[in-house]
Amino acid sequence: MITKHAPDAESIDKSFKFLIYSRAFRSVGIIYMTLAMPLYLAVLGVSLLDIGFVVAGVMLFMVVETLLLGSFGDRYGYRRALRMAEILPAAGAFLIFYSTNIYVIIAAIVIAGIGGTAGGMRGGFSPGMTALVAINHPEEHVRVRKYGLLNAVGAGASIFGALLISLHGYLSTYIGALDAFRYIFLLAGILMLASFVSLMFLKEAEHPRKTTKMMKRSSLKYISKIIMVNSFAGIGIGIALPLLPLWLELMYHASTLDIGIIFGASYILTSLGSYLSSRISYGHDALNISSITRILNGVLLMAMALSPFILIAGIIYSLRSFNAGFGSPNRSAITMRGIDREDFGTASSIQGVSTRASQLSSAVSGYLMDISLPIPMEIGGAFQLASGVLYKYVLKGTKPSE
Repeated sequence: MITKHAPDAESIDKSFKFLIYSRAFRSVGIIYMTLAMPLYLAVLGVSLLDIGFVVAGVMLFMVVETLLLGSFGDRYGYRRALRMAEILPAAGAFLIFYSTNIYVIIAAIVIAGIGGTAGGMRGGFSPGMTALVAINHPEEHVRVRKYGLLNAVGAGASIFGALLISLHGYLSTYIGALDAFRYIFLLAGILMLASFVSLMFLKEAEHPRKTTKMMKRSSLKYISKIIMVNSFAGIGIGIALPLLPLWLELMYHASTLDIGIIFGASYILTSLGSYLSSRISYGHDALNISSITRILNGVLLMAMALSPFILIAGIIYSLRSFNAGFGSPNRSAITMRGIDREDFGTASSIQGVSTRASQLSSAVSGYLMDISLPIPMEIGGAFQLASGVLYKYVLKGTKPSE
């Protein structure tokens, strides 16, 4: 067993608020770092192509980290895995603040995991979180509600991460663009430490003993289906979204203030979508919702590529964020639906690994932007649309586990 004295259901439920606090602190810090990363590297003179390769390096590092922490969580507890996942981003943020050496900065970006999309759910998830909610709350509709609340809080807190990127423009007039980025990275590191402290008070249900080195055959069969459909979405996200702040700057000559406003609005709608999903979780088919919302994610990305004005692009992206926020809690629940309890951590980490590995497509994002700015959105949207169609047909027939 993972713990000698298992906490009761009431104490587990009461401690859920500390996970919410953690996701709030984490979201502010991670969102700022994710939005700032491509802009900071561009100010340092790094080319579009090289920025794409840096993001790919981040994804590769996170593949290894996610897999190790998932397996670790199954054996030693998901709380510990969650706490370990907060240390590296904090260390990376402090390194970026203290160093002006480009190679040290890139290494810090990689170990901090500062890459991928800066969507509203970005800060809410880290290795071990999906598994911890699943082990603490066996009923699927309760899981959807909990995931929805975490998404809503994370997305709501992300607004402040967007405000920090807007604050950069103001600070730049006094201390210069580079130092403005660096000092806000310092604040982001402090917020990651606050997330770590919050997790110290989290309770965790007792686990079944791990009986396999990897996972049971039934769990492996189910997660393989999840991996297949999510890989299409991951490829699309990797192509379209990691360099989105820079895309907005190049496509519409957007300032950091413009970018902060767009992402701030998107986080408000992501939070609203997730909250709405948590309120109507009982009695609705999570699989249908997951499929439809992912199809719409793809359609809206392709629509962004056709937008002639930044206002229209911002509105489309915000609508996509609402849709993504509504669908994400359902997809998290679907991921755990066919998994044995002893495999929650490994299965969720393998799924996360596959998504991040497929996001290595970010290496070509900068190259495609060099060719034509609309292309990454068009190709990325097409992959997400395909994933939504596959979701329904590949996963139908799987019943929720209680």
